Amino acid sequence: MAAEANLEQKLWEAADTLRGNISSSEYKEVVLGLIFLKYISDAFEKKYNELKQSPVSEPEDRDEYTMENIYWVPKQARWSFIRDYAKQPAIGTIVDNAMEEIEKDNPDLKGVLFKNYARESLDKRRLGELIDIISSIDMSGPDKGDVLGRVYEYFLGKFAHAEGQRGGEFFTPKSVVKLLVEMVQPFNGRVYDPCCGSGGMFIQSEKFVLDHQGRIDDIHVFGQELNTTTMRLAKMNLAMHHIDAKLENGDTLHNDKHKDLKADFILANPPFNVSDWGEEHLRNDLRWKYGIPPKGNANFAWVQHFIHHLAPRGVAGFVLANGSMASQTSGEGEIRKNIVEADLVDCIVSLPDKLFFNAAIPACLWFIARNRENRKGKTLFVDARNMGTMINRRNRELTDADIQKISYAYHSWKGSNGGDYKDVPGFCKVATVKEIAEQDYILTPGRYVGSEEIEEDDEAFENKIKRLTVELYSQFEESRKLESEINDNLRKINYE
Repeated sequence: MAAEANLEQKLWEAADTLRGNISSSEYKEVVLGLIFLKYISDAFEKKYNELKQSPVSEPEDRDEYTMENIYWVPKQARWSFIRDYAKQPAIGTIVDNAMEEIEKDNPDLKGVLFKNYARESLDKRRLGELIDIISSIDMSGPDKGDVLGRVYEYFLGKFAHAEGQRGGEFFTPKSVVKLLVEMVQPFNGRVYDPCCGSGGMFIQSEKFVLDHQGRIDDIHVFGQELNTTTMRLAKMNLAMHHIDAKLENGDTLHNDKHKDLKADFILANPPFNVSDWGEEHLRNDLRWKYGIPPKGNANFAWVQHFIHHLAPRGVAGFVLANGSMASQTSGEGEIRKNIVEADLVDCIVSLPDKLFFNAAIPACLWFIARNRENRKGKTLFVDARNMGTMINRRNRELTDADIQKISYAYHSWKGSNGGDYKDVPGFCKVATVKEIAEQDYILTPGRYVGSEEIEEDDEAFENKIKRLTVELYSQFEESRKLESEINDNLRKINYE
């Protein structure tokens, strides 16, 4: 943990050298691009030094590196070369050329690397200071970890406010990703994330497979991401882990790049409560099997997109705003009812607050499964609102013990871990479709497990104002009618 804190401090210093010179959205990409270059260069130079010690090896033989999944880095792209020229006025051009050469020699990085360091608006003195700071970070250790993912998480946490974006829409905290993966268990098959952000779901899936003595070649990764910058970060992240993925850039709901895909596992954190998402252009879409999603909220468009892409034995785990469990607005209740009646809802987990960067909206996890065998007509509800530990004054994370407790309950109920499942008052309960129907198809776990139910409001402010204004004017109108009736009655009494 101390090493990670030290890394974050150094990165903050690095970003701080550019503060006031370029926008936060730009310097995030500038810093991460250089860190990626440093990462692959460190791996290359470590292997290079090993080969120099062997009399039968050739350090400049590209095959020596590619056979061990190490990126080949040309001489003028190596970090040692760049570091030596950090104080030169032409450093921006040198870095751009390095990125071009790496892409040229490594086809799977084509179009991925950031290449605009020579532009006039980027102060070259500060760029040199940034390179000096990154030079002090060693990325050649045996534990690769999710380096870029952790760096990306750090930058979102620091800069999302400045960029005016909600961190929860672009990055899913690692503890939430880990819980999703532990629940879904993507051992082998097709793994799909239609809003993949920086690729954290895929990285954790790889880690899960390796931790359970599986083969990484047994999973096949498919993803799509709307934000071009974020897509490049995802490709860099996956490249560092040598995960071969089919990632596409574009609007998933309106331009699905994996139309024919039937995934064995879906892991996703779609943007919360998106209004004005273009429902009018998709009204007859074949994905809306359970009802047309409302114009003012895309939550159930995403849910039905996931269901549409599930293979016959597929399972999906995804994050949604809490409103998805109880909203009756604009037909959402009817869509939820239809999904429940179709026997697709395997598990619902309510999460504690403060898990997501800069996203105050409380969230939950949905698990959808097509083939539920011994679980037909039943759903597991887990109330995890009291779990997690504060890691700073604003943010909480789920501990490994929390993740194990939740996932163990789920897999015990499924019978996949040999456990003996039992309902635990206040924590977990299995409910039948009939019981859910008695609750008007509301899926809030607190209603079933016996814990106190808290009214959690995630209605968009502008929507709430409009709704309350309509209700208020309606009450004014009703008041005027009553006043008129009372006056009429009083006149009749006085007349008599």
